[in-house]
Amino acid sequence: VILAIAAVSLNLILGYGRMISFGHAAYLGIGAYAVGIPAYYEIYNGFIHIGIAVVVSAAFAFLTGLVCLRTRGVNFIMITMAFSMMVFFAFVSIEEYGGDDGLVIEVRSEFGRWVNLENDTVLYYVCFVSLLGILYLIRRIVHSRFGMVIQGARGNEGRMQSLGFDTFRYRLVCYVIAGALCGYAGALLGNFTSFISPEMMDWTRSGELIFMVVLGGTSSLFGPVLGAGLFILLEEILSGFWLYWQLIFGIFLILVVLFAKGGIDSWLGRRPER
Repeated sequence: VILAIAAVSLNLILGYGRMISFGHAAYLGIGAYAVGIPAYYEIYNGFIHIGIAVVVSAAFAFLTGLVCLRTRGVNFIMITMAFSMMVFFAFVSIEEYGGDDGLVIEVRSEFGRWVNLENDTVLYYVCFVSLLGILYLIRRIVHSRFGMVIQGARGNEGRMQSLGFDTFRYRLVCYVIAGALCGYAGALLGNFTSFISPEMMDWTRSGELIFMVVLGGTSSLFGPVLGAGLFILLEEILSGFWLYWQLIFGIFLILVVLFAKGGIDSWLGRRPER
């Protein structure tokens, strides 16, 4: 469910904005550390954790977006990955928080007695409700005037600019929203694993998120959710049979791209959300 939230947030820029980011996992890591670092100093207030995760992720997305969004294609991909690796190595070098070995979260975020995240069932429902809320939010965004401009810029940015829209600002806001939502997912992930490490923000995790989006369908609201679920299912099954299970994933993705261009969601006959 948590990875589905991250994949849905990525699809906002990848599917609807055609911004292929190989650095989206950085926000997962930032969100997770927003839980782990305050907990290290015995600050367990969940509202503080979530606030830090969302605000810092949004700020990082804004600052990096000012640079990344001035590029296109391969350059955009490489710059987003470079920024992600900068954050990765920054946390690797901070020995106080475990460095490369990571940091154990002794106490999960506290939201009062009615929401006890120490109970795994409660944590699951919090994640599930969060997913539903974020899906609703993104649906509203996609069908709003803002969303139409983003999708228009995806198809023909020059035409949107000629109509008077500042596409750079629209794309930047979209980029920041996606980063903030993924940071929120990272805060949930930190609580779920009770352990954080720089590995959470490695570029390979960003690749996995892209895999989920493409597998489920980039032009669909629910596609990334299906992709995330199928990814986790196949990972659990295949990793128990073969050491090089990622190879099968690669072949499967090629088949999806060739024979189900809209992803699993399109193959199942659902209409794309445009």
